[in-house]
Amino acid sequence: MKKVLLLLCGITGALALSCGRPAVFSAEEQALVAEGTAQTPFRVLKITDTHDAAILRTPCSDVENFANDSTLALLIARLKTTLAAENGVGIAAPQVGVLKNIFLFMRLDAPGEPVVTAINPKITRRPDTTVCFVRDGCLSIPGISGNSIRYPWVEVEYYNERGELFRERLEGYSRPDTFTAVIFQHEYDHTRGILFIDKLCE
Repeated sequence: MKKVLLLLCGITGALALSCGRPAVFSAEEQALVAEGTAQTPFRVLKITDTHDAAILRTPCSDVENFANDSTLALLIARLKTTLAAENGVGIAAPQVGVLKNIFLFMRLDAPGEPVVTAINPKITRRPDTTVCFVRDGCLSIPGISGNSIRYPWVEVEYYNERGELFRERLEGYSRPDTFTAVIFQHEYDHTRGILFIDKLCE
């Protein structure tokens, strides 16, 4: 199931997003994003650094307004560059020091495996059962992998950078097939200050 709703100026949605107003980034976040161009990868925060770890453990806040926001556009562009440079399948804004509910995830279940932007993501429904996903890993925890507790599918909603609202069911939790649902859950956890090492199977 997949629905795409276009947000238009003057229409109030559930998140009260508005056109023409900048997203709320702190001065530090704006400076961090502006340090490079769209082709400049971010430094990925590591759990082994005390300061980095404190940021990675901090829950993020929603982006209230994002139409025509230059900082948001540059953030997303640099996240895409960083993801490609790190050869990853997902990356969240807090992993580069920006405490906003934003992440990128690779659609392994779609032709060409495109990278999708998720803004203000939510998991709206999940099953009662879980699975043990093999070899979970994280760009912020280099050299370590583990089996994590995940849901085999999740129903989600999120906005892309154009303000389109997506509601869909993501499935997949096994290698070498698709594990798109796990990628979404992993990155969603990042926005809540949770790491995969918090969800290891017994």
